[in-house]
Amino acid sequence: MSLNHLYSILVFFCGWFAYSQIDSTEVNFVKFKGDEAFKSSIELKEVYVFAPLKFKDSKAIYSYLLLKRRTLKVYPYAKLAADKLKELNDSIVDIKKKRHQKRYLREMQHYIEGEFSEELKKLTRSEGQILIKLVHRQTGSSTYDLVKELRSGWRAFWYATTAKMFNLNMKAEFHPDHIHEDYLIEDILQRAFMDDILEFQQSALNYDFAKLHNKWSDPKNSRNKL
Repeated sequence: MSLNHLYSILVFFCGWFAYSQIDSTEVNFVKFKGDEAFKSSIELKEVYVFAPLKFKDSKAIYSYLLLKRRTLKVYPYAKLAADKLKELNDSIVDIKKKRHQKRYLREMQHYIEGEFSEELKKLTRSEGQILIKLVHRQTGSSTYDLVKELRSGWRAFWYATTAKMFNLNMKAEFHPDHIHEDYLIEDILQRAFMDDILEFQQSALNYDFAKLHNKWSDPKNSRNKL
């Protein structure tokens, strides 16, 4: 075999190997604990990159830290409200008889009162008002509407605790797109979710946090910014 012939064969196989590598349709699949099937890609959690907070003076710093402390304290109760409301709605659908529904409602009411009434009584008025807003964030309904509908014993849950003690605005709603303090609360929550300080739960309301950030970063949209 001549040297030129051997060279031609080597060039052919090298070219074929390179082509086969480029044209390969081999796909790697992964399966994590809890998955039902293999996946060709890994789903990553949405990540926000937060800009450093800026404060105009020490008073603003204190106000923000106070709001943060209150928000982190009451958020778990708002999440619980959403969890129990979903549990209630899912269960009521399967309970056909009215008397069985009423009994289930009483059991839910007694559970809530027994587990959380004493803790809620310790909330300050400011903490209670933030909690009411966060209940709206998590459920999509105001505390007033939840109480009015009596779907899960919310009347006893609220009037026996914070609302009765402090005469709070039960109709208060969460509007981070219109109210700057509500945006700050949302910012506090998002930072806490990213740092695994709070357990994430999707808001029942429709808004885009990134767009909220852009809006409130514009000085003309807030006269009382930090």
